[in-house]
Amino acid sequence: MDIEIINIGDELLIGQVVNTNASFMSEELNKVGLNVNRVTTIADDANEIELSVLNALEHADCILITGGLGPTKDDITKYTLAKIFESEMEEDENVLANIKRIFDHRGYTLTPTNRLQALVPKKCRVIENLVGTAPGMCFEKEGKLIISMPGVPFEMKAMMQRHVIPILLSHYKPSAIFHKTIITQGVGESFLSDMIEEFELALPKYIKLAYLPAANLLRLRLSARGEDEKAIKQELDNQVEKLMPLIKDYFIGFDEGDLSVLVSKLLLEKNKTLSTVESCTGGNIAHTITLNAGSSEYYKGTIVSYANQVKTELLGVKEESIQNQGAVSKEVAEQMALQGVKKLNTDYCVSTTGIAGPSGGSDEKPVGTVWIAVANAKGECLSKQFNFYSSRENFINRTTNQAFAMLLSWIKEGK
Repeated sequence: MDIEIINIGDELLIGQVVNTNASFMSEELNKVGLNVNRVTTIADDANEIELSVLNALEHADCILITGGLGPTKDDITKYTLAKIFESEMEEDENVLANIKRIFDHRGYTLTPTNRLQALVPKKCRVIENLVGTAPGMCFEKEGKLIISMPGVPFEMKAMMQRHVIPILLSHYKPSAIFHKTIITQGVGESFLSDMIEEFELALPKYIKLAYLPAANLLRLRLSARGEDEKAIKQELDNQVEKLMPLIKDYFIGFDEGDLSVLVSKLLLEKNKTLSTVESCTGGNIAHTITLNAGSSEYYKGTIVSYANQVKTELLGVKEESIQNQGAVSKEVAEQMALQGVKKLNTDYCVSTTGIAGPSGGSDEKPVGTVWIAVANAKGECLSKQFNFYSSRENFINRTTNQAFAMLLSWIKEGK
């Protein structure tokens, strides 16, 4: 069965708000074997809503809608759905009680405008919203479900997990879906595609291969879908086994989020600690690490030595190294990493120093030049130079991923 997601909101179309709802919904549906075949983003306009729903009904088995269910005048979704399904409106006692409960809890006075949120189409099945005032609605037409939810992410997420997915699983038979994502580095998409062309052409029809480029990384995702759960999982594992020898020179790990997750697991497994000393990445490596729950078990902290004065006075980088070789150099990067190990008393430290741009480069060291170093408590150090010429943001992300990849490789080698 195929699901279409319709996200409503002018703020999504003008880029004021990032549409995180679609990615969350797709991920949650995929986990339970339900397939999303289209995502549509439309304006807060009754004609657009009606046209999009009627069009989706022609090819989708289920339509999930978010947005336009609040108390303000631009929240028109339920009235448009009432028109589509030729339904009168009525005040729902349970919805009204929930609104009163929330207003009482917050110490607010219930206004006539907010009371209007208890109005719902008679022909819908009301879906409870325990964390907000706008109820969800479920309609059925010729065996197809049309479900409308609030656009506020935390309200939508609670409703999806608590009510919508159970409704869908009781109505539709899901397929078995399995994914395996492999992280590679140091190889371009087209080059890798040529390398594994024969493998890709020989894949069974129910297994698809996707190339997912990221900042200085390339993910390969194998996806298998079918009715026989055991058989397709076994075949997916077989195909991964065939693929691995072909990409062994570029293999980093299996995807469990991002490289920081792989670093986290490896450090916890080996009971080792990590610190970072960052210049051009400005704390992004530290930020990425601390997004992971439990990072306090192995991560001690960072020194963002953006200015040369911080490098010399706080870290102890030699002034003559900066004067003679420059702040963006092998010597400075290695001193930063080695001093980080000492200052923060860790088993490993990663350092970065580079030219993010768009200005500041030279013929000798153009914009995008970066030195990354990894040091350990034994006093050993590995450093490499790269050029990630691109936008400032992309430079920082590519440098971050490269630093994680170098650290992973070093730890795996037993350094």
